[in-house]
Amino acid sequence: MRELPGPAANLDADDRVRQALELAYRYLNRCDRTVEEVRRHLAGKGAEPDAVERSVEVLREQGYLDDARYARLFSHDKREFDHWGTDRIASTLVRHGVERALIEAALSERPPAEEFDRALSLLRRRFPSPPTDRRERNRALGVLVRKGYDPELALEALSAHARLARDPDVR
Repeated sequence: MRELPGPAANLDADDRVRQALELAYRYLNRCDRTVEEVRRHLAGKGAEPDAVERSVEVLREQGYLDDARYARLFSHDKREFDHWGTDRIASTLVRHGVERALIEAALSERPPAEEFDRALSLLRRRFPSPPTDRRERNRALGVLVRKGYDPELALEALSAHARLARDPDVR
């Protein structure tokens, strides 16, 4: 990818913004990005801080950058397709530069019981028969925790999985 010319290129402020926007449009063409990701990308390509901020503002106004939308879509996709839990989604969004309030709003769109149901579903798919020994139980818990489920919720799901195997009518 082409980088911006150095400060000695004698470009006026509008030209620097235009170049930064060109880089940002190409970067956004691949997939949705957060404001912070675009800032880092443009800074890494040599854009001046003022051009970066003006470009970000233009992209926000045009609807290309919306961290709230990004957080909602990201959390939905990771829950539905990758079976991630809330903890892993939240920590990943923090790394992507999304504000905590936006993360909490995106994660609160789903009822907490749904998280339990997803954890139980993942367990039943990965472990059709509930683990019977300590090693298998720890392995099952590890799967859930690595996917981002709260350890307490993971234990509850593991217990429910065992109860359901004994009596499918009980939850």
